[in-house]
Amino acid sequence: MSKPSAKKLIPLLMFVFTVAGVVGFIYEEICGFINEGEFFKRGTTYGPWIPIYGVGAMLIFFACIKVRKKPWLVFLISCLLCGTLELVCGYVFDKFFHMRLWDYSEVILNWGHVNGYICVRSVITWGLFGMLLMYGVLPLLEKFQAKRPRAFTVTAIVLFVLFATDIVLSQTLK
Repeated sequence: MSKPSAKKLIPLLMFVFTVAGVVGFIYEEICGFINEGEFFKRGTTYGPWIPIYGVGAMLIFFACIKVRKKPWLVFLISCLLCGTLELVCGYVFDKFFHMRLWDYSEVILNWGHVNGYICVRSVITWGLFGMLLMYGVLPLLEKFQAKRPRAFTVTAIVLFVLFATDIVLSQTLK
């Protein structure tokens, strides 16, 4: 990927953020079903997306875009960045806001968990999600953007505005 203009990069990032939020929601639903045998709404928003996955995707995008041709490095960077993000967010939400949004000490395959904030399974998952982003989602979005730039931009903006509005409303109306 050559360095895109801001006119192309901003909609791409909006789309990546939103897609990652939706993928994260689906992942959380599947994990919840495996751990508890039932589906129930995950996350802190009203819609089918989870913001921390969008944040993780942004970290992966910016840290890995220049090393995109080295899958092992994308995997390693994704593990480290998102594992750290999860650990810090879990700790901050727990200690400062008294919110325990996840706890790996209570789920299956939780080996190596650190106070339930992260575990080896989750860190490996972030590495795999980084690979999915850089080698699956991003190339598809880039093709869409190249073939239908106007439709891409409109779709990215609409989805991102819906997601951002949901984040604001879900935090102010609860």
